[in-house]
Amino acid sequence: MKLAELLRGKNQQIIKIKASRNIAEAAIALTENKIGALLVEDDDGEIVGILSERDIVGGMGPHGADLHDVAVGELMTDDVIHCSPQDTVHEAMAMMTDRRIRHLPVFEGDTLIGFISIGDLVKCRILEVQSEAEAMRAYIAS
Repeated sequence: MKLAELLRGKNQQIIKIKASRNIAEAAIALTENKIGALLVEDDDGEIVGILSERDIVGGMGPHGADLHDVAVGELMTDDVIHCSPQDTVHEAMAMMTDRRIRHLPVFEGDTLIGFISIGDLVKCRILEVQSEAEAMRAYIAS
């Protein structure tokens, strides 16, 4: 399955935060939206990074437990790995596994069109496997 198809069935709301905002605001956004990562944008709206729960936990080493006022831009991952809507679910899973990441923005050219998580991909694969099993059962029964 292509990511374009996966995105059609997914809530398209992409939660972003400015790099200049603080970690307290980011933690609230993550919690309120029940998500594990935020796309980070600069003042011009360009995607400049991803802030994940892992980044926040990693910030505790150098900053201690009081991260509330640390800027998102200080803790975000600024090497944004992304994929295209023409990539397959398998390719995206391999990309996440190889790079040990859990979230991928989906760009069509320079335009952000989605943000997927490993959970989205696993859900898709489970549905594919269930569908294949049903088809096999129907074939055997006929």
